[in-house]
Amino acid sequence: MSTKGLDLTKIIKTFPDFPKSGILFRDINPVFGDHTAMDYVSEEFCRRIPKSSIDCIVGIESRGFVIATVLALATGKGLVLVRKAGKLPGQTLRQSYEIEYGNSTMEIQKDSIRKGQRVLIADDLVATGGTAIAAERLVTQLGGKVIGFAFVIELASVGGSSKIRQLGYEVHSLVAYE
Repeated sequence: MSTKGLDLTKIIKTFPDFPKSGILFRDINPVFGDHTAMDYVSEEFCRRIPKSSIDCIVGIESRGFVIATVLALATGKGLVLVRKAGKLPGQTLRQSYEIEYGNSTMEIQKDSIRKGQRVLIADDLVATGGTAIAAERLVTQLGGKVIGFAFVIELASVGGSSKIRQLGYEVHSLVAYE
């Protein structure tokens, strides 16, 4: 089945006032449940980002694991996980960052990225950019070279993608909401 011209906005569900009043939640789970939509996500990112420019894909917990796995399979590249603190065994590197109501910490295994390795960071959604920038810092501290970011959904009005671009990175998003 051809995925050309697929409109993800017709598949992504919107929930007003979730998880709290005033929030318009964009739910990617229906995309995960639709193999044609997932084929589209894979094909579209592979069209935009040459696989020859990537050595590995970094997925951000938790829905980013799904996107990163699809991209790793499509590109024939390895997958590295960035997880919440305390979820990875072995020696890890930690990066704290600000979230809406405090701080959070992400981790990566110290031996997961080789010096000079070209890395694409993938997640389902970018809002403030805090988690994505924390992942970028982890990768660069290990000697990796971030070549860009892949997000299915971009909440443009929140400004995270702009922050990432100001750091000099390409941001590839398939759907942008204002």
